[in-house]
Amino acid sequence: QVQLVESGGGLVQAGGSLRLSCDASGRTFSNYAMGWFRQAPGKEREFVASISGSGGMTFYADSVRGRFTISRNNAAKNTVYLQMNTLKPEDTAVYYCAAGRYGSRPNDYDYWGQGTQVTVSS
Repeated sequence: QVQLVESGGGLVQAGGSLRLSCDASGRTFSNYAMGWFRQAPGKEREFVASISGSGGMTFYADSVRGRFTISRNNAAKNTVYLQMNTLKPEDTAVYYCAAGRYGSRPNDYDYWGQGTQVTVSS
């Protein structure tokens, strides 16, 4: 079992930045790929970014590539980060982190956090 807790969401103006964190506890953190997903009101949950267990591979949705960066700290902290730059109003959503196997589908992930709200004002 893996427990995930997101933090770092908030309200930011368009063009601004936020860094989301996801703290993991439970089983060996490096055994799991980690992903970030988001869900806007009335929309399906969509993939944002993923990172392999070692951190050596990353993958991004086209909508965020070049603006968002996923990273992880397997050593000192069992934490995965999502650095979000040049934010746009369409990035407004609840952001979820997930642990599982490396991929872009929700079904690739077994464990989910409770989500953190990101709101980008125009």
